Amino acid sequence: MESDIQQPVSRAERKKQELRREIIDAAFACFADQGYHATGIADIAARLGIGHGTFYRYFDNKRDIVEHVVTDIIERIVGTLTAENAPDAVSTLADYRTQSARIGEGLSRILLEDPRAARLLLVEAAGIDKQMADRVLGFIEFATTLTAAYLTHGVELGYLRADLDVDNSARAINGMVLGSTIASLQNPDIDHRQMSEAIRVVMYDGISARSD
Repeated sequence: MESDIQQPVSRAERKKQELRREIIDAAFACFADQGYHATGIADIAARLGIGHGTFYRYFDNKRDIVEHVVTDIIERIVGTLTAENAPDAVSTLADYRTQSARIGEGLSRILLEDPRAARLLLVEAAGIDKQMADRVLGFIEFATTLTAAYLTHGVELGYLRADLDVDNSARAINGMVLGSTIASLQNPDIDHRQMSEAIRVVMYDGISARSD
């Protein structure tokens, strides 16, 4: 029977992992600042003060590392949608509102407070090649499916409308999120919290006038 105890990572292996992480971070900065096509391996290596040979011990080429950079951004986004923020983690409308606020704050930290992540994922990556464009579009579709899971859970538990068009509502919500992200790239002075709150008002209360 195999032991479930994890073997300690050696100091040398830990240093390799740290350098690999540093290369990904440096590549992210270069791609975001200069654009993918204008960035060379030399730019990434120079930012870290390493030689080309060191870079090629970890990644095959520039296309290889941008795949890892995009993966890292996507994993951070998906990571905000686990545990207390998972689709089935709440059971009341009040808790769903609180959960949505947490998710909005988490996405803002990733995509809005450091707009380089949004620019790389939504602008730069899609223009690299068809394979990467398909990956970005696939991720957006995955995000729609995930949003639909939140709505479906709410319908099943009765805190969202029984006649809710789950799939199209999910597309509309994600369209607002994407739109606000792109707007922030054009206008960095937009207040992220106010933008997130405006989206939630539309989600929960609609846009029609209400009288007391």
